Amino acid sequence: MKKQNNRKGRKDIVYSTNPDFDYNFYEDEVQETLSPSQQNLYVSRDRKNRKGKIVTLVEGFVGKDEDLKDLGKKLKSLCGSGGTVKEQIILLQGDFLSKVIGALEKDGYHVKKKGG
Repeated sequence: MKKQNNRKGRKDIVYSTNPDFDYNFYEDEVQETLSPSQQNLYVSRDRKNRKGKIVTLVEGFVGKDEDLKDLGKKLKSLCGSGGTVKEQIILLQGDFLSKVIGALEKDGYHVKKKGG
């Protein structure tokens, strides 16, 4: 019979000589979504590495991935454009800076324009 090995869940510990040492396994911490009044979002335009096409970026969201995707879906439908949500950034295809800032402020978010 093969012995189960739980080494995959251990982080940063190779070996311990302490006989009372217990390995603490890291679990993915679910970050609670802050209320819109506590969120500081940054909205900017970008065209780097996008073949000259302008995109609108929304960064700084703190919360669950589902809530971020819901906000991204709402902004995409408001602007009538495509886009994606990845790496905690909402990316909208097109130049919708003023429209996105207005919609987020209307929902109660603290919004700052980032860039020029």
